[in-house]
Order: sequence, then C-alpha cells, then structure tokens
Amino acid sequence: MSFQKFLVAGVDEAGRGPLAGPVIAAAVILDETNRIAGLADSKKLPEGQRKRLAGLIREKAITWSIGRADHLEIDELNILNATMLAMGRAIDALNVKPARVLVDGNRCPRSAYPIMAIVKGDQTEPCISAASILAKVTRDEEMLELDGQYPGYGFARHKGYPTRGHIEALAEIGICPIHRRSFAPVQRYGRPGSALIEQMAHDGRDG
Repeated sequence: MSFQKFLVAGVDEAGRGPLAGPVIAAAVILDETNRIAGLADSKKLPEGQRKRLAGLIREKAITWSIGRADHLEIDELNILNATMLAMGRAIDALNVKPARVLVDGNRCPRSAYPIMAIVKGDQTEPCISAASILAKVTRDEEMLELDGQYPGYGFARHKGYPTRGHIEALAEIGICPIHRRSFAPVQRYGRPGSALIEQMAHDGRDG
C-alpha cells in the first residue's frame, strides 16, 4: 500500500432498508486534480445520472473499493452492525492509505485510520457523495442480477425495498433465499397465503 498525507476517503452505504439482499458500502478517495462535476447524495439523483457518475468515479478516483455484508450476516448481526461491517470491509479494501476517513451518518465503523462521522455528509462532502453513488449503483446492479435468479418479486424494479408489490409477492409466494428473515415484514408476510396487506407498503420506496 502507498500512503499520501492529505488523502481523504469518503464512506457510505446503500441497502439498509430493503427486505432482501446485501448492504453494500463504498469507500472512495477522490483526485482533487481531476474533479468530478455533479456529485451529490445518490438518493437525490436520477438513475441515469447515478450510473454516469459511478462510471466517472471508477475512472477518475485515486482509488475506490466495495465492502458488503450479505443477508445472512444482516440476520445474524442486525442491520446496524452489518452496515458497520460492510463499511469496515470497504475501508480495509482501499489500496491507497488515506490520512483520514469521513463517514456519512452518526456512527463510525472500525478503522485503522482517523475517522469521523458527518450527519448528511453525502450532501456536503464530495468524497462521501461519491461513495454514496458508487454504493447505490453497485447494489442496484447486484439486485438486477438477483432478479434473474429469483423472479417474481420484482427485485429489478424495487431493489428489495418494501414496496406494495414486494409485500404482495411475499404474501403470495413466500420468502426466497436472499430475504432478510429477521426483518418484521418478512416474518409477517413471508408465508404463502398469509393475509394481505393493510398499508404496510405505504412507506416503502422504490430504488
């Protein structure tokens, strides 16, 4: 590993809220001499723009890495601890040592480097915005692949979030191997023929 004094790594995650699939974290060290215009909180960007920016991040960043925790680890550890695990894995996978690490939110994973959490950091720190985008796009790509393995749930559309369509599929055909069994909606609706829905999916979201 090389070390450069003033490099800052941004870290963020995608996939805490879904009922299925992994939580994905990204760590990104941007090149201040080769800036990327348009970086922002991934949730505020259209899908096409996220994909375009993810390509630029992969191309122009000094280094980037991905960490993940799968559905089994989420069930075993709980979603918060699994998220910290994924973030720690992303930091560990960087092939350039940062001088410090900035994390979106109010909690920090373990780190061999000085680390600080910043609430809404994905809106204020470009390196965290880049990590947010890369984590989201990477997870969406994985959920598209999983949709082919587990048809009928609509993973390509909602990426595992608790939308009405996803809840209806759970109630109709039950759980599949990548569902998070510790999550209450999966326990409640994940039995074929279970009684359908009140407004459970009301606060679910797509993408």
